[in-house]
Amino acid sequence: MSKKLSVAEVKAHFSDCVRRVEAGSAVVITRHGKPVVALVPAAELVELERLRAAGPAGGLASLAGGWKGSEDLVKTLSGLRRTGPRSRAKLD
Repeated sequence: MSKKLSVAEVKAHFSDCVRRVEAGSAVVITRHGKPVVALVPAAELVELERLRAAGPAGGLASLAGGWKGSEDLVKTLSGLRRTGPRSRAKLD
């Protein structure tokens, strides 16, 4: 669960924020009540970077990775031709 704090609160309690994030939580930092940045555990940053690199149009094939031979899967999935929707049978 993330906790929302203002910039001033984070400045005053930075060490506590770091401890909270080290424990696995996220801290959302707000300015004038609007979220502007988040402190997240370093392990989660790797996943965020993978998702960002995949991009919105990347789909599942672009997220494949992290195991040996996944490059072949990505090539195979990328080369498949997508078909349109099936036609529906008429029920008269």
